[in-house]
Amino acid sequence: MTLPSAHRDAASAQRPEPFDPAGATITIVTYNRSGLLTRLLDSITAMDPKPGHVVIIDNASSDDTTAVVESYRESIGTEIVYRRLDTNTGGSGGFSEGMRVAYELGSTWIWLMDDDVEVMPDGLARMGAWAPRFKSIQGRRYDYDGSEFYWQYRVSEPLGIPIPFAPSGFDASGYKEMNSGCFEGMFIHRDIVEQIGLPDPRFFIYWDDQTYGWLASRVTTSVIVDEFVLRRTREIKQWDMGIRHMNASSDAYRYYIMRNRAIIKRYYRALGVYNPIAFGLGTTLTFGKEIIRLLLVERKISGTSNLFRGLRDGRKIAKDANWQPMPPLVPIIGR
Repeated sequence: MTLPSAHRDAASAQRPEPFDPAGATITIVTYNRSGLLTRLLDSITAMDPKPGHVVIIDNASSDDTTAVVESYRESIGTEIVYRRLDTNTGGSGGFSEGMRVAYELGSTWIWLMDDDVEVMPDGLARMGAWAPRFKSIQGRRYDYDGSEFYWQYRVSEPLGIPIPFAPSGFDASGYKEMNSGCFEGMFIHRDIVEQIGLPDPRFFIYWDDQTYGWLASRVTTSVIVDEFVLRRTREIKQWDMGIRHMNASSDAYRYYIMRNRAIIKRYYRALGVYNPIAFGLGTTLTFGKEIIRLLLVERKISGTSNLFRGLRDGRKIAKDANWQPMPPLVPIIGR
């Protein structure tokens, strides 16, 4: 993968294009949560303006997801494109496929989200107001209880981990530069997708959106804006740390949190930013954080074996001579 190290894409120097809601696509990934998906589709039905398309990627659900989607085709007020995958590809695979479908539909803007959020009625208008200025945008969201959700928008590049206490406040500009991303609300222009390619499905879950947002920030000015456009609809067990929360996890997450460090390492090596000492420290800190999560959030000690198993399998990825990053969708001029 060959990406320029500059932080501005050539398109940003052109005259800003006006935002057209019909050129935007909401892309949803869902798996066996038709009740939550129903709430999200209800919120899209109430939106004004609406996107041109709603793409729904179903990760081989075994519940009534298909029937739920079909029940909205006439009432939602925009075109639904539904893809039910043969196997569960995880959030990473789902968002990669959803991005591909939205891109092939000709979407100018792609708004990614999980099924456990709902959209504010004017959410698309609020995001679109920033579209003439930026091409990788993250809106804010309310937590399940209506409080302001704090998202870690800055990554320590040498460590390869989020900075947990980056300032949460906004100044009069209404935005802050970020070098990360979250598929629960990422709003991204097709020009950036062309340059950095599709999200990498090999992550399966975890670190995928952070890495994708980091890649985007290498070719454009990525920002989080002071606009509340989403609200979480699923309650998650948390440890309240004041400015932020630490959520409960699962054995699968613990495994992929550690295994996927190797995928980040491969991207870092390919792009010439890998520092083995700093990155190793980041991996150690990640391991320690998961131990804290087990003890203080989940109140148990079992689960550490999944962390070690992830590290073991990550070493295989690190040594794979055939491994390559996701390619750009179009050739980069001059490269």
